[in-house]
Amino acid sequence: MSKKPLNVAVIGYGFMGRAHSNAYRKVGNFFDLGYDIRMKAACARSKDKVEAFASQWGFESTETDWRKLVERKDIDLVDICTPNDSHREIALAAAAAGKMILCEKPLARDSAEGIDMVKAVEAAKVPNMVWYNYRRVPAVTLAKQLIDEGKLGRIFHYRAVFLQDWTISSDLPQGGTGLWRLDVNAAGSGVTGDLLAHCIDTAIWLNGGVDKVSAMTETFIKERMHTLTGKVEKVGIDDACAFLARFKNGSLATFESTRYARGHKALYTFEINGEHASIAWDLHDLHRLSYFDHGDQGIVRGWRSIHVTDGDHPYMGKWWVPGLQIGYEHSFVHQVADFLAGVTQGKPASPTFRDALETQQVCDAVLKSARSGAWETVQG
Repeated sequence: MSKKPLNVAVIGYGFMGRAHSNAYRKVGNFFDLGYDIRMKAACARSKDKVEAFASQWGFESTETDWRKLVERKDIDLVDICTPNDSHREIALAAAAAGKMILCEKPLARDSAEGIDMVKAVEAAKVPNMVWYNYRRVPAVTLAKQLIDEGKLGRIFHYRAVFLQDWTISSDLPQGGTGLWRLDVNAAGSGVTGDLLAHCIDTAIWLNGGVDKVSAMTETFIKERMHTLTGKVEKVGIDDACAFLARFKNGSLATFESTRYARGHKALYTFEINGEHASIAWDLHDLHRLSYFDHGDQGIVRGWRSIHVTDGDHPYMGKWWVPGLQIGYEHSFVHQVADFLAGVTQGKPASPTFRDALETQQVCDAVLKSARSGAWETVQG
């Protein structure tokens, strides 16, 4: 059976541009999609760098102007891997051009931009998705399965942590290539939109909507040299954020994120405590899910470590034999596979732009609470 050609364009050649390109190249080897994915075009402002990127990842052509890219008739899918301040503009143009759109997280710098993006893709009726890839780590997907089956019973607590340490030095500048995450105008926020957005998306997916939050943030280094202006300028992003939350189902939560946790490069963990059982997951051991079932016989009751590699575990039947694990990059492969399956079936795979807007609204409430010092309701 012949497969339908799908011409993919990726805008941006950084970390996420590589992760996404790898997924497009590999997904057809392991998943029967009904699509022949063609790496049609890569786009970035630097001609030399984008040509080198295209050569390495097998793209047929390059562009240095994303506006020309989205207008090309030979492009079916546009993948936005650019800094947050350009997500809205590119997405609106791509939607108007009738393209499928995948967008790197967070959806936008704030909910106002996100709402514009949701309206645009829904008016154009184009398939869309945001790259919250941790949903598709098999152990995390298994956690979702256990919760949906009622194994945990009523949920009481959710706690999540995402720690890094790469911005501690005061000599590190802000702005420009690689450091735009420290520039509030480009990023919109600091760890809230960058790291906690991942935690929030996973939490909403596993445990439902968030009702209210109470937050505090801190910017430890108040001024940094800006690479674009050459001047020392005020830092507007949050270096650290911690907040309490109440979910709509009545459960309580704590979230913490910082880029000032010396010794941690990417420590993302969550734990969920329910009436009957608890689960916990650690990105550093991403193929394992920790599980405690109070229904076990007392003399053997305790935390167990589930090695998520069997063929009946989520996604694993597509990979190797039981006992052989997969890694971080495979979550992106799974996301492409689910997105295209949704297109084929006419059932959008989550998180869509509308789904990701909910995470954006929680982030906005967190930042608002940090400014007001009060509990803030998440605006729907």
